[in-house]
Amino acid sequence: MCARQPDLGFKFMALGYRFRDMRQPRRLFLAEAGVTPGLTVLDYGCGPGGYVVPSAQMVGSEGKVYALDINPTALRMVTARIEKAHMANITTILSDCDTRLTESSVDVALLYDIYHDLSDPMAVLTELHRVLKPGGILSSHDHHLKGDMLTEAIESTKLFQLTRKDPLTCSFTPRNNW
Repeated sequence: MCARQPDLGFKFMALGYRFRDMRQPRRLFLAEAGVTPGLTVLDYGCGPGGYVVPSAQMVGSEGKVYALDINPTALRMVTARIEKAHMANITTILSDCDTRLTESSVDVALLYDIYHDLSDPMAVLTELHRVLKPGGILSSHDHHLKGDMLTEAIESTKLFQLTRKDPLTCSFTPRNNW
């Protein structure tokens, strides 16, 4: 649930992300999130897909990655990355919030650099809570928000509790009593 960025602006942002990813590989974030072989990962607001192929490589052929974005241009870029990398364990989802995934079917949900753009964060966090398995991980990072703003915002929903603060990401687990 965020505004769709115009294609030209999105393509410019995607180019910037390529340089970012060379300086700081996305695998570092994914390792902090606990992405390991056999897991199911949802990259919510995947953008041009900087986390998608590394996630798919880390979960291996027994795992699954869902790449969700509101922007068709983003998903076309992700599809090109998937084809170039010859990955068969990635599915794209065009949506503004509804993942259409089964309840309790995701081990790790990535919420990276998108929270600041959400028009209805509660709806998105409710959907992520719904699809995460008990004990699953919501891994978050948003360089647009200062200090503990993101952590406080997620915890204030009472849907998740902070379980770990790492150098790059924060990890939350779903609360059962909401």
